[in-house]
Amino acid sequence: QVDVAAMVQVFGYVDVTDTGFIVAVLSIAFNPFFWNVVARWEHKTRALSQTFGSPRAACYCLGAVILLLNCVRSHCFTEAMKNQPKLEGWDCHWTYYSGLAISAVGTLFVISSFLALGFTGTFLGDYFGILMEEKVTSFPFSVLENPMYWGSTAIYLGWSLM
Repeated sequence: QVDVAAMVQVFGYVDVTDTGFIVAVLSIAFNPFFWNVVARWEHKTRALSQTFGSPRAACYCLGAVILLLNCVRSHCFTEAMKNQPKLEGWDCHWTYYSGLAISAVGTLFVISSFLALGFTGTFLGDYFGILMEEKVTSFPFSVLENPMYWGSTAIYLGWSLM
């Protein structure tokens, strides 16, 4: 038997029928699906590299599209959060500043990951044949296995609390 009481309680605080919520969930799911499909297609066919004239140009263009999609995802997430019910007991300064701190740590991980990997290392350059000289083991990779993903998750968690 599965105890669904916890999920029933959570769904009491989340309006999963809200259009903004559905759009946010779809944009959150779409982004990694899109960039993984495109990157694997590029790795297999080199079509983007041929179209843009070089692997670097193609990687930069895909990176720009990914950044644009991330802006859309963030906007959808923000709009969805505006329409969701608030937990009255959590609507206080302590929760706000905790969310701010969690977002700050997440931002630190995301930015330091980007600086350690560079643009092509961050935006799937390996699928374009742009390889790093060696595995990055400096901060934040010395602290976490996937700091970009954990950092993004922390940003959205902190944002939710705020």
